[in-house]
Amino acid sequence: MTGTLTPLVLAGGALGFNWLPVFVAQRRGLFERHGLAVELRRLGAVDKATAAVNSGEAQLAISPPEGALADAAVGGALRVVAANTNCLPLTLVARAGVQRIEDLKGAVLGTSSLTEGTALYTQALLARHGLRYPQDYTFNVVGVHQARWQALQAGTIDAALQPPPFNFLAIDAGYTDLGEVSNALPEIAFTALLGRTDWLAAHGPSVTALLRAIGEATAVVCDPGHDDEVLPVMMEITQSDAHYGRRALDYMRRLGAFPRSFVIPEPALATTLRLMVQAGLLAADAVDAARAGVDLRWTRGA
Repeated sequence: MTGTLTPLVLAGGALGFNWLPVFVAQRRGLFERHGLAVELRRLGAVDKATAAVNSGEAQLAISPPEGALADAAVGGALRVVAANTNCLPLTLVARAGVQRIEDLKGAVLGTSSLTEGTALYTQALLARHGLRYPQDYTFNVVGVHQARWQALQAGTIDAALQPPPFNFLAIDAGYTDLGEVSNALPEIAFTALLGRTDWLAAHGPSVTALLRAIGEATAVVCDPGHDDEVLPVMMEITQSDAHYGRRALDYMRRLGAFPRSFVIPEPALATTLRLMVQAGLLAADAVDAARAGVDLRWTRGA
């Protein structure tokens, strides 16, 4: 595309495995083709990415949706604009000596936030085995998945939810596989595109252009015929070799982690809202107000 490109800052916590279509779009020049100059900004924590959108430091973010939904529930300006991942590609891994989830009573669990993402999924999973937070275990906010893997190795946490390839790295190193979170929570709004109503209203065409570019890249990611291109990108963003990069890519495809549609299915949104209520992050009578924080109008144009 010729002409001036529209600048756009897209923020995230780790810019990890779920960003694969975004990085493929960047490498292919798809953002520029759709008239955008996209800067990817890694902030190190998912709640920092949400806060960056709210403050205007970033125009959009790909992050867990809980912060935006909670903000909308109290009349805030944050909105969930599109789905990024509607499943949980996470494994609960623990130090040696922990053989069952029940063994985590009194343990320290690693997380990247107490109000978004992994903490909610950890609470939901452990509750199925009779463990309640904070009575039965505590959280250590150590950071995103790379930091959780380092903390597990250092012994400062006893267990954590880990995405690919860090789940495979841990299990191969002798850490305990306590199960796939997707088996307990098969459909959920895991990560989404977030924005502010004022910026969205003024820049609708840019949102649509971004989604079109990511949509084209998602088609490439989902096609094994493009693995010569896609696998090196997965290896780079997950900091893994070809073996673990391949396992990570196959795992994400098997779970259908890269949605070809940007729509958040109603059961997935309902699960996210239910977990927020259970974790005390959302009042039961504010669920409808939080649900109104999902505005997918731009997905139709994309």
